Amino acid sequence: MANAKPAVQSAPGVSADLQKKFYHDMLLIRRFEEKAGQLYGMGLIGGFCHLYIGQEAVVVGMQAALKKGDQIVTAYRDHGHMLATGMDPKGVMAELTGRATGYSKGKGGSMHMFSVEQHFYGGHGIVGAQVPIGTGLAFSDKYKKNGAVCVTYFGDGAANQGQVYESFNMAELWKLPVVYVIENNQYAMGTSVERSSAETHFYKRGASFNIPGEQVDGMDVEAVYAAGQKAAKYCREGNGPIILEMKTYRYRGHSMSDPAKYRTREEVQEVREKRDPIEHYAARMTERGTVKEEDLKAMDKDIRSIVNTAAEFAQESPEPAPEELYTDVLA
Repeated sequence: MANAKPAVQSAPGVSADLQKKFYHDMLLIRRFEEKAGQLYGMGLIGGFCHLYIGQEAVVVGMQAALKKGDQIVTAYRDHGHMLATGMDPKGVMAELTGRATGYSKGKGGSMHMFSVEQHFYGGHGIVGAQVPIGTGLAFSDKYKKNGAVCVTYFGDGAANQGQVYESFNMAELWKLPVVYVIENNQYAMGTSVERSSAETHFYKRGASFNIPGEQVDGMDVEAVYAAGQKAAKYCREGNGPIILEMKTYRYRGHSMSDPAKYRTREEVQEVREKRDPIEHYAARMTERGTVKEEDLKAMDKDIRSIVNTAAEFAQESPEPAPEELYTDVLA
């Protein structure tokens, strides 16, 4: 792969079933995050809560390109990644609300959930901390010769952290099978890319380490899927790491406590109208004859039921017992 390949606009040969799965999984993330936002507003979710609304196509497209046994690790905007790997919405929502039935027994919250079964290695609260962890997972894959790839997600803000470049250097030196996915949603907390990054084309960030990169339309699930397939194949063939910059956008603030006054309402609305990954994919499937309008409505109804059930499960679940403070502590 060259250092500056143009983005892939569509993935040829995407079956009707896969198209429906793309739509279903993106919509599940959207509805789940909307419900999480409601529960946060009601005081049922404490601490930090970073929503993934607007970025759904990135993780759904990438996850579809992976094989069983591949791992993913990400930052704190992580609920979408959990759901895309197949983690149970009930367990995720229970963890968000601090309940004993959550994936981390109610002790991890929004930023710190894990699922060994789904090869999901967190949610990490420290900016950029997951990048060396993902690199380490890829080292393990190469050492074991298991043919797996680790997809390591981080944002445009984390792309300026020092440990990212230490990881790049090690990954290329040892030809580790890691796909670095930079989710460029245009804002690092409240600071725009243009104000915080000297090089705003993040797919070029590996150039000095001889790591190839590609910029992808992160609002187009099929473009993400095509790029993800190529990147995973590149890694599996022993070529070392690769960078995918996903040009995406978040509609909400950095976290639930962020009023997002650093950008105009018109800017957000324009992206919603012209580039929304879910609405535009629904229109594309309808034009292709993959689905009918009533199919989309039925899917939405089913997904709302799943999310409401998850919210009810979470609220009905007990809080962790006080003695849980002393379990799962590594000394």
